[in-house]
Amino acid sequence: MEQNKIRNIAIIAHVDHGKTTLVDQFFRQSGMFRDNEIVEERLMDSMDLERERGITISSKNGSFLYKDHFINIIDTPGHADFGGQVERVLKMSDGVLLLVDAAEGPMPQTRFVLKKALGLKLPVIVVVNKIDKPAARCDWVVDQVFDLFVKLDAPDDILDFPIIYTSAKAGYATLDHEVAASSMVPLFDMIIDAVPPPTGNPEAPLQMLVSSLSYSPFLGRLAIGKITSGVLNLNKDVIVATKGVPSSPARITKVYRFKGSGMEETQIAGTGEIVAVAGMDSITIGQTLTDPDNPAPLPGIDIDPPTISMSFIPNDSPFAGKEGRFLTSRHIRERLMRETLSDVALVVEELTDSIGYKVSGRGELHLSILIEKMRREGYEFQVTRPKVIIKETENGILEPYEELTIDVDEQYSGNVIENLGKRKGLMVHMHQDKGIVRLNYRIPTRGLIGFRSQFLTETKGTGTMNYIFDGYDRYAGEMKNRNNGVLVVMEECTTVAYALFNLQERGELFLGPGEKVYGGQIIGENARDMDLVINPAKGKKLTNMRASGSDDAVILTPARYMSLEDCISYINEDELVEITPQSIRLRKTILDGLERKRSKIAGQKI
Repeated sequence: MEQNKIRNIAIIAHVDHGKTTLVDQFFRQSGMFRDNEIVEERLMDSMDLERERGITISSKNGSFLYKDHFINIIDTPGHADFGGQVERVLKMSDGVLLLVDAAEGPMPQTRFVLKKALGLKLPVIVVVNKIDKPAARCDWVVDQVFDLFVKLDAPDDILDFPIIYTSAKAGYATLDHEVAASSMVPLFDMIIDAVPPPTGNPEAPLQMLVSSLSYSPFLGRLAIGKITSGVLNLNKDVIVATKGVPSSPARITKVYRFKGSGMEETQIAGTGEIVAVAGMDSITIGQTLTDPDNPAPLPGIDIDPPTISMSFIPNDSPFAGKEGRFLTSRHIRERLMRETLSDVALVVEELTDSIGYKVSGRGELHLSILIEKMRREGYEFQVTRPKVIIKETENGILEPYEELTIDVDEQYSGNVIENLGKRKGLMVHMHQDKGIVRLNYRIPTRGLIGFRSQFLTETKGTGTMNYIFDGYDRYAGEMKNRNNGVLVVMEECTTVAYALFNLQERGELFLGPGEKVYGGQIIGENARDMDLVINPAKGKKLTNMRASGSDDAVILTPARYMSLEDCISYINEDELVEITPQSIRLRKTILDGLERKRSKIAGQKI
């Protein structure tokens, strides 16, 4: 393949600005499918969780042909929690498409991904998407994007960035947002003209930086990356090298290039091509495939550090082993270590004071997606409440802060501002436009744990919130997680409607009748600020004066549903979330009520 006919582009943007939908149109309009072929939407989002949540979790590679040019595209996640995916795949690209919503404009993640692209000196094409929205304001958005480039100290040549307007959903691109169009051809032409072909000497020794990993049940681990120099042949002997680490030999057993959303086998690949290769079972992201006669490892991939951590420990509840297939500490460790191979932003360490593992990531969503994946694969374990990763310095304790952007209806803004104040948030800017209030805050990462569900409740599901890591700063002080105690089961039993009916006066229940529960399990929230031990199996007393069913029917208030993210953010330090393939339960760390009292008294004495 001719090097000057290759274009490698990454599509970067804030969450829900239309990256994956745009890729769908690339495939449709480049002739990849027959006219009568039925193509599902968001083709690149192949994981079940991605389709269910409508977000991209891991970066994907694809390609298409246009005017005898081979265009490699890399679809990236938009959520800040998966920013590690963006950082590493940008190394494979020679230019980026920066998507911006025509109504919202640049958002926190837009700034993050653009900063990474500018750091690599990649040319940028600004794509103003969703121009068919009624609230679209294209000129304002372009001005905001230009201001963002200036704030990030973009060089003069990049400040003169090309702009194109699109509706990925409708499938058209235009150079003038007031002039209608019918296809993506203007964007295809702009990619060929504005993005340079890959540089590198095809005559030089082989160099390929591994930027991503995939897995095949037949071939094992697949290393994905761009060939920076030289040529890669099938059955070629190579060296897997890392700076400062001893090298190891390997042999290439398969070479694949990307075709559409899939891959096709090839015998040879040249400089500038993005390929997947098999034959190295222990290779990791950031290593270099290089020539045995002239090994020259490339610089590794710099990733921002994690900001939040949780403990993953084996399940020791009375119901342990009844619902899951993988239960032991060894199973959990193997799965977590396998995840670190493809997710470079994830850090796994063994706990020193107990059996289990400390897992650190970019945020609540990052870790909850991992938990949900493990749960669906048959794993059974327990997790603690998320903790922020603090730093102790000469100037005192530092903790991570986030830059938070909120769009909310004016009528709900007061409640949101009050809630953020309790969470140590500092308002930086407030702007009102057509009944919508935009709030910009700087808030400790701790303050965002559990905030999303409260925010959606306060705004009746109409508000939007986005955040991005803003660095470390002085510790903001103590912050209370919740004001109420919980309802804790006394002993193992099956819940009864009559008992739950009487318990409703004491608080809010998390489950209904007929559920098996164990001593120490949390089944509701107390109306007061103290924990209450209860018996949810207490039936109606029988007498010789009346039958047990002669009274009025028991009417139960519907139980409060809590998602995995809600459960993780709800628990306190002395509580755990039990995760199984079939259930998510809340429990006290110490199940025995008497032991809990002793522990509490001992803690107060200390």
